Amino acid sequence: MIVSTSIVTLAGLMLFACGFGYYVYSLLQVDSIDVKPDATELDRISSIDRWLDEQHDDHNFNGVVLIVRDGDVLLSKTCGFVDHTATTELDSHTALRLASVSKQFTAAGILRLAEMELLQLDDPVAKHLPGFAIEKVTIRHLLNQTSGIPGQYMSLAEKHRETFGDTLTISNVVDLVSMHTKPERSPNAAMEYSNTNYVLLAGVIEAASGVSYEEFMSEELFHPLGMHDSRVWNLMSDSRSANQAGDFDQLDDERTPVDTTWLDGVAGDGAVFCSLNDFVIWNEFWYGSPLLSDALLQQAFDRPRLSDGSRSEYGFGWMIERNRHWHNGAWLGANTYIVRYSDSRCCLVVLDNSSNLRLDAIASELEAVLQPIFLRN
Repeated sequence: MIVSTSIVTLAGLMLFACGFGYYVYSLLQVDSIDVKPDATELDRISSIDRWLDEQHDDHNFNGVVLIVRDGDVLLSKTCGFVDHTATTELDSHTALRLASVSKQFTAAGILRLAEMELLQLDDPVAKHLPGFAIEKVTIRHLLNQTSGIPGQYMSLAEKHRETFGDTLTISNVVDLVSMHTKPERSPNAAMEYSNTNYVLLAGVIEAASGVSYEEFMSEELFHPLGMHDSRVWNLMSDSRSANQAGDFDQLDDERTPVDTTWLDGVAGDGAVFCSLNDFVIWNEFWYGSPLLSDALLQQAFDRPRLSDGSRSEYGFGWMIERNRHWHNGAWLGANTYIVRYSDSRCCLVVLDNSSNLRLDAIASELEAVLQPIFLRN
């Protein structure tokens, strides 16, 4: 029998593709946590503690984990190093990059401005950003990811890079969107996740407050709440904090720093750094705070009604699934996850600064083992 060489080649390529796909899949998996179905709460937490040490020893995790119930810390765990030098270990005061988990902080900044009566959530964005050409988009549309503005500010910035200096800024993005972007659909027609929306919100915070996004977040949120480890940091900041983690790539024992790019002068969609200690405070903030009225705070967890009558699942920097609210993020070496169960007042935070592709699997395994605790009222 004569077999075509093209068929042999195709078969070989298919086998290679399947093998490579399985290899990639295996890289994203982690071992299950060894815990009995009827394990006590203490046993579950102890098993998680040991398992995280094993993941770190196997080079599967370099980061921090927080488990909180009703304000009480069940586990505050640190595994690994602050940066690629592996000279300083992470601790509960180390502030790690949050990537897109930062969006809920930006949303809180907007809510604080509403509390201060410096804006209203249904104001047109153009009211606060002079020259903003998309007139029908409101602040609420940006918060709910229903503006219709495509999330392409990074590719737009690269395309028009000669227009800007060495560092892209929030105001640069506002100008880019005004000059070079048209909505892909009418506001409130659909929820489409867009980093651009939250950079524009940072621009609104600066315009309405009269100070930088970094300064506003520090003075109106972090300091009043006692979140002394936290800050906004990007290439426009004066200096790094002493407790600030660096991002790196890790392959076994080899660690290489992940450097910022010219895009990292932007904030709003990212650029918040926070510690485990401060996340205890941050979780409690969403149950009630002197900084915000309950009516304003609750709107962050409302599922907005779209133009066709359906409900979206994106609140203000949170994905909303009944009593489960969550968000994840990834940028440079940071991979991040937070989930809150409002009925049981439980929260899980998982942060890694080592370009960890297994972060989602780790978070899923932790959340699964914690279900008996998280679903208990």
